Amino acid sequence: MDDPYTVLGVVKDASADDIRKAYRTLAKQNHPDLNPGNKAAEERFKAASAANELLSDPEKRARYDRGEIDAQGHERAPEPPRYRDFAEGAQGGRYRTGGGAGRWTEEDLGDLFGDMFGARGARGSGPIRGADERYSLAVDFLDAVNGATPRLTLPDGRTLDVRVPAGLEDGQTLRLRGQGGAGLNGGPAGDALIEVHVYPHPTFRREGNDIRLDLPVTLREAVLGGRIMAPTPGGPVAMTIPQRSDTGRQLRLRGRGVPAHGGQEAGDLYVTLRVVIGEPDAALEEFLRGWTPEHETDPRRDIMGAA
Repeated sequence: MDDPYTVLGVVKDASADDIRKAYRTLAKQNHPDLNPGNKAAEERFKAASAANELLSDPEKRARYDRGEIDAQGHERAPEPPRYRDFAEGAQGGRYRTGGGAGRWTEEDLGDLFGDMFGARGARGSGPIRGADERYSLAVDFLDAVNGATPRLTLPDGRTLDVRVPAGLEDGQTLRLRGQGGAGLNGGPAGDALIEVHVYPHPTFRREGNDIRLDLPVTLREAVLGGRIMAPTPGGPVAMTIPQRSDTGRQLRLRGRGVPAHGGQEAGDLYVTLRVVIGEPDAALEEFLRGWTPEHETDPRRDIMGAA
């Protein structure tokens, strides 16, 4: 993999927030679900995910910057120690000539090569936990609000059923334990870290745990009022339109927003009425020509004064 900073298009001293924003932009642009059959986009998505997995982990990022691991997060092989490093150090005092016979015994050689290679070999002998792996998942608005279990296909062909809890927000990360990279020497597998992106909805808008909806109503419904059916994230419900309602009037449906989750109460649905005239009606037009309002209203009074 190329340098992760280059892949994400950020400088080496970029903040964690800059890295997260750069990754989210690339993930949204190149996600396989949004680019079916586009191999180039899929490769860019994989590269961005790998770069973000490394740079979003402070410890891994620091080790990469120091040259201890490569762009894949693999350990770099340390340079083999040189004899001079030992001979000039405190541990090499007995190997210097002068003041003695200058001859090395078998024990001396064993100590030397043990110092050079023994410790390094021991480091790799124990169980090592697998690396965490980062992925991106796009979900529908209503699935994020109500909860769902979409299936995520990984670059290697594996699939994961991801439980999206009710109330999940755009940009949140889910952790699937043991679904990351394989461990070494009997170590446990790493975790899969899945950043969720929520598609916008054509009708609903979310504000915290509340949902907002612009609801079209007919002129008759606005003037006379009555019971109508309105959409909610949980399905259609009946609601009452008060008489003489105007465009912009806001009604509140308690508990019809984001469902209760994580100790939080259910949100509300705020409905803003939008009066729609509809198809031309000859009878309505004839009535309006002969109608004189009892109370004349200037709907442009406020905005004309502000111009």
